[in-house]
Amino acid sequence: MDRTCDSSPNGGFPGSVGEHRLQRLSGNHKRARAFYNKQMLDHLNPLMCDFISRQGMLFMSTADSRGECDCSFRYGPPGFVQVLDEKTLFYPELRGNGVMASLGNISENPHIGMLFVDFFESTVGLHVNGKASIAENDVQSGNPELSEEILKQIAIDRERGPGRWVVIEVEEAYIHCAKHIPLLKKLDKEIYWGTDNGIHKGGDYFKAKVSPRPWSVVYKEPK
Repeated sequence: MDRTCDSSPNGGFPGSVGEHRLQRLSGNHKRARAFYNKQMLDHLNPLMCDFISRQGMLFMSTADSRGECDCSFRYGPPGFVQVLDEKTLFYPELRGNGVMASLGNISENPHIGMLFVDFFESTVGLHVNGKASIAENDVQSGNPELSEEILKQIAIDRERGPGRWVVIEVEEAYIHCAKHIPLLKKLDKEIYWGTDNGIHKGGDYFKAKVSPRPWSVVYKEPK
């Protein structure tokens, strides 16, 4: 996601035309440029890499080729998002609801926005923006750059482990400050990875089954 603005009023700073326009209109352009110069990088520095290695949650946004957005959540053991180097992240896609909204968007439009939030210690967040691509298990099994732990996960049967992986080329990395992030307490919960059990998935929590929708059709298996 190379969002560096080339127009002369922005002086080559990163960010969209819209954000720079609003910075000037609101009188925030000096504060914003100080942030670009002091807090934003085009790579992950060692402290950012260490921060990601300790996180078990990821909020991520993608958009299709028309710019229609989707925001999703990923969870795993601390460090489930692997740092391959200062410009590359790698995370597993586990079996979900079959919609594949995030992967579908990535297949059309590689731009991705990721937010890691440490709710339990520092209450600091880390934004990582970049370009994503999909890596199938069979392609990655012989990748010499991957850790032994990743190779073990790739070898797991697809019903229980990752079916594929997402590789992110880092283009922007910057802090989300702690002042509006709550400090939470982590409680134990049994995780049923990849399950189709309705109770473990949360069932029809929002009672959506009985709500009208314009696309309701009866699916028939092809003959």
